[in-house]
Amino acid sequence: MDIIISNANGEPIYEQIYSQVKAQIMNGTLKEGDALPSMRALAQQLRISVITTKRAYEELERDGFIESYTGKGSFVKAQNMELFREEELRAIEGLLAEACDRAQRCGVTLTELKEIAEMLYGGDNNE
Repeated sequence: MDIIISNANGEPIYEQIYSQVKAQIMNGTLKEGDALPSMRALAQQLRISVITTKRAYEELERDGFIESYTGKGSFVKAQNMELFREEELRAIEGLLAEACDRAQRCGVTLTELKEIAEMLYGGDNNE
C-alpha cells in the first residue's frame, strides 16, 4: 500500500491517509479482503504517530471502507460501488451548479459552457 504524506499541503496527516486508502479501494488497487498494514507498522513506515494512523483507520471503518478485527488486523470491506457513484454524482452536481451560477453571472452562454466542459473532459469522444 503506497501512502505519500505531505507536510506542506496543510491537510491533516490522518486525512491524507484516509483519502489515499479510500482512493486505492475505489480504483481497485486494494480489493475486498486485502489486509492493511497494522496501525503500528504503517506509523513506523510513515514515521508518524500510531494515534494518527489509528484515527485514519477509525474513519475508514466508520465510513464502511475497512473492517477491523482484534488480533487479526484491518481488511478492505466489500464496497457498494453504486452507492459510491451516487455520492460522487451529488458532489459533481454541486460543483456544476456553482460553475453554472458563475457562468451566468459572467454572461457565459450554455454553448460556451458545454464547449469548456467537453474540452476539460477530453473532447466529445468520451461519451
